[in-house]
Amino acid sequence: MKIIGRDREKDLLKRCVESKRPEFVAVYGRRRVGKTYLIKEYFNKQFSFYATGLTDEKKEGQLKAFNQSLVEYGSNEENVPKDWFEAFMRLKKLLLRENIYREPSNGKIVVFLDELPWMDTQKSDFKSALDYFWNSWGSTKDDLVLIICGSATSWIIKNILLNRKGFHNRVTRRIQLMPFSLRECEQLLEYNEVIMPRDQLMECYMIFGGIPFYLNLLDSRLSLVQNVDELIFKPYGELHSEYDNLFYSLFKKPEKHLAIIRTLSASKTGKTRKELTQIEEIGGGSMLTKNLMELEQCGFIRRYMDDTRVDKNSYYQLIDPFTLFSLKFVVGRKTDSWADFFKTHGYFSWRGNAFEILCFNHVPQIKYKLGISGVSTSEYGFRLFDDEAGAQIDLCLDRKDGIINICEDKFTNDPYEVDADEYAKIQHRAELFRKKTKTRKGIHLSLITANGLKNGKYSGIFQHVVTGNDLFEV
Repeated sequence: MKIIGRDREKDLLKRCVESKRPEFVAVYGRRRVGKTYLIKEYFNKQFSFYATGLTDEKKEGQLKAFNQSLVEYGSNEENVPKDWFEAFMRLKKLLLRENIYREPSNGKIVVFLDELPWMDTQKSDFKSALDYFWNSWGSTKDDLVLIICGSATSWIIKNILLNRKGFHNRVTRRIQLMPFSLRECEQLLEYNEVIMPRDQLMECYMIFGGIPFYLNLLDSRLSLVQNVDELIFKPYGELHSEYDNLFYSLFKKPEKHLAIIRTLSASKTGKTRKELTQIEEIGGGSMLTKNLMELEQCGFIRRYMDDTRVDKNSYYQLIDPFTLFSLKFVVGRKTDSWADFFKTHGYFSWRGNAFEILCFNHVPQIKYKLGISGVSTSEYGFRLFDDEAGAQIDLCLDRKDGIINICEDKFTNDPYEVDADEYAKIQHRAELFRKKTKTRKGIHLSLITANGLKNGKYSGIFQHVVTGNDLFEV
């Protein structure tokens, strides 16, 4: 199978294999983003040892499955280990055998432990045993690459990446696998022979996000609208219950995570931590800090600073398209058929908001088109009035070189046309932004539009135009 995109991740794995030191690699990210697929395909499914945790199994079941993997890779001890210390001792003995499989290029021993958090059941000695295995032996083996992976991102962050005891600073490389960009989505759909024009592909992204598993479910014989109905809105659809499954698979107690998600979904420009703590079901303190970090690490939300505001607080914004779509249309069965909702007034309202999130997720592509890839920026939406219903700036690129690009995000079926009324509104928003922020930076008006800009009397108001095609670059 072909690995679509993931150039940075493949380069990191290549460096691990070529390394002259022991490597401990942590791979993490949200459910369905392709973590297991990446590792298996990169190594052509050939490992010195591979084992995966089992969902909803107790310690005895986990040990039984682990030992079965040991036997499959050559262990002669078929009785189930009494604890994880014994299990990892058997793994060590297996890896010391002369006939153990090694990477053909340089003889590296590659061990892949998949769905690692599931192995750590209640009252088990798993973490201590893994700690001892690595610190007493693995960390001394220059030819060992240990790769751990899991969708329960909170477990990996807490117990491996931020651990202050045995695993402190033991991870040598980390791969936070993020959703595909538009370009990678297009490559995947072409590989699957799903033919879709780019404006539809952008809409596909605004529904499914850049999640490879979801995109792989698309039926090439159906239209995008039909696929959405079949996968999401039909009771038998493979993604009909995905919203709930998603968070319960990632977090042991996701109730507060879900409360944060629901609150942020109602705010286009995001909320401050202080605003979130005012919601009773969210709470505050260190628990809120942990929950926000976990949601950010999974790619559901982003944290940003708005340098134009006096308070200088961090804002948290929901940026996951599938989550937003599910909350708006699926949770509470707000719509029974996408085909019936398609091209209604509510549909066009949703599409406009969803396109803004798409743009936030493709800032590198926007900066590339603007010729400012090397310029440091902070990105934010800006409320011109305090209430959510008030006018807002869709996207600001606040540049370190003394310029702020105020971006209008427009998804229209035809080239976007600026008439006299829209011209006046755009000018007014720019003037109001300057007045409210008191910025001394230069203001550049930029248009991000799915299908280009129609030349006309007022089209010159924009210094820069970024088209839908530009969002598929780099």
